[in-house]
Amino acid sequence: METLLAGYRRFRAARWLEQRQRLEALADQGQSPQALVLACIDSRADPAMIFDTVPGQMLSIRNVANLVPPYAPDVAYHGTSAALEFAVRVLGIPQIVVLGHGLCGGVRVLLEGAPHETRDFVAPWMSLAAEARERALRCERPEERQQCAEQEVIKLSLANLLTFPWIAERVASGALRLHGAWFAIRSGTLLVLQPDGSFSAVP
Repeated sequence: METLLAGYRRFRAARWLEQRQRLEALADQGQSPQALVLACIDSRADPAMIFDTVPGQMLSIRNVANLVPPYAPDVAYHGTSAALEFAVRVLGIPQIVVLGHGLCGGVRVLLEGAPHETRDFVAPWMSLAAEARERALRCERPEERQQCAEQEVIKLSLANLLTFPWIAERVASGALRLHGAWFAIRSGTLLVLQPDGSFSAVP
């Protein structure tokens, strides 16, 4: 906790002063972010750092392996789906980016199986991506399967977004655009999903 409090003190001494007017305006006028980024919880792949955003510019949803579950309105608990509903139906967000990353631990569980400590929640959660695992296992070179699976999970999440009727309607009308991206932790390179299904580095 002391490390976090030290960071807060640095924020109050410097960044708060830089962002004060913006934050006061956001407090008075409310938020109208221009993008929602659905990212992994991995501490090395922070979407605010990757996209260098300021407060109020971007919403983020973070979960294990940046997975979007299919639309399933029932009595269970749906944290990711609830956040999507708020972003799309209440805030009218115009763009959603599914952001995956290299060295993803959740995807490793998907490929190699879950250690005992992750069988309560992580393993069932990652079973949502079984289809992505099947596609990744077709990679000819085993050393490419991890990255292939990470990118296949992005595509699966984008497909699952379209199972939400109020997302599909907005995409069809042009009011909402969906994007996929993958971040390489070691190199800091961002790859963006292209219409043909490939990923290309941002120049």
